[in-house]
Amino acid sequence: MIDSAAISCSFLGSVAEVPQDMWNALSGPQPFLRHEFLLALEESGSVGGGTGWRPEPLAVYEGAQLSAIVPLYRKSHSYGEYVFDWAWAHAYQDAGLNYYPKLVAAIPFTPITGPRLLCRDTSDKSRLARTAIAALRAHAARTHASSVHWLFTTADDCEILAREGFSQRTGFQFHWQNAGWSNFADYLAALSAPKRKNIRRERRQVACAGVRYAFYEGRDLTEALWDAFYGLYIATISKYGAIPYLTRDFFSRIGATVPGVVLLMASQDAKVVAGALFFRDDQTLYGRYWGALAALPGLHFETCYYQAIDYCLAHGLGRFEAGAQGPHKLSRGFLPTPTYSMHWLDHPQFHRAVDQFLLRENAGLEITLNELNEHTPFRNPS
Repeated sequence: MIDSAAISCSFLGSVAEVPQDMWNALSGPQPFLRHEFLLALEESGSVGGGTGWRPEPLAVYEGAQLSAIVPLYRKSHSYGEYVFDWAWAHAYQDAGLNYYPKLVAAIPFTPITGPRLLCRDTSDKSRLARTAIAALRAHAARTHASSVHWLFTTADDCEILAREGFSQRTGFQFHWQNAGWSNFADYLAALSAPKRKNIRRERRQVACAGVRYAFYEGRDLTEALWDAFYGLYIATISKYGAIPYLTRDFFSRIGATVPGVVLLMASQDAKVVAGALFFRDDQTLYGRYWGALAALPGLHFETCYYQAIDYCLAHGLGRFEAGAQGPHKLSRGFLPTPTYSMHWLDHPQFHRAVDQFLLRENAGLEITLNELNEHTPFRNPS
């Protein structure tokens, strides 16, 4: 435990060491930051053990009161982060140094922007952050971690971290935002004619193939549905040679405990052919995983994008974040949106080298974003 005036910091071994109600009083609306989601990752074996994601959440106390939490993990690799630092790890190795372990403030396997210092009183966030950062640096030195990384953090948090010597890395995703449309037809009307025509064609292909869709939430999320979806998830992971981070048990746990789980299933001739898993809060729908057993034209776009946009319009949600990567989203109405991560390396020379690299990388990315924004699919770009 590290003391700073009336504030103390303690590194824990599990989110379970903090009562659920105390954690959720700090976490905010995003379902991924909730105690139930992070505990499901641990108890299902999706993190911890031999996964390379060892939970070490940082609890910040003022006296006996829990004032802030950092969802923190000790990493022995860089998989499942969506912020790629393999080149930094290789440079360390070439210099005869160890890049791993490292400390990562993040939501495992979840490239979604949100606060990483969870606190109730945001007016006091800078003071709490300074104490947490000092504790993290001391913890890194004491436990031989090379670095501290805050992934997919907010712009406000970036300002605080930059003042404490962290270097900013900028990326981008494609997000959909409701500009006041009441239905899908209104949305299509805002697009240029070629984009409108292409989306109609893709939706028609799926409908003519006899594919039918159903959303499931809350008590409708049965074990039979999770069995079917997990089969889709594994099939698609295997097809692309990716890593199946999540266990079958994880899906049962989030379905039973996490608010805002939304499962979409697609069937053809009464057989499941595709599915997608979303999460939602009061303002935003988040696309996370999808899978398919059939190779039907337009199936991916309908399952992952158009059905979700329909859901947002029907439920009054103003934003849809469909996940990382995917320039093909631009022509379907998803606009480039910056994302941020912050990095501190204990080795001074390597930190300076990474800082200079990021300055060049960020400048190039700004040019890319400007070019993408010049190709908006909308008829009257704002």
